[in-house]
Amino acid sequence: MNLQDFTEQIRRRIGTDSGFDATVKLATDQGSIYIDGRQTPAVVSNEDAEADCTIKVSLSDLQKLGTGELNPMTAFMFGKLKVQGDMALAMKIGQKLS
Repeated sequence: MNLQDFTEQIRRRIGTDSGFDATVKLATDQGSIYIDGRQTPAVVSNEDAEADCTIKVSLSDLQKLGTGELNPMTAFMFGKLKVQGDMALAMKIGQKLS
């Protein structure tokens, strides 16, 4: 799956109400996925902008997180997933994506 396909998948999972009033950037090795939960409906794009929380992860590992093949805590502990900014927000977005 490429970045654009995964962006569409995240857009469907987030829906119209993200459940958080913040911005999140998923910074992958193939580009960024930016989620603006401050807007209604939530905006999901490939913009590379500053965010309240940035999650750095490879697109391959992000896909595994989405399917449940990779546990988020395991990914974090082994350095496959790095969080900059609001950790609580990272956990909230993790629930939306799995």
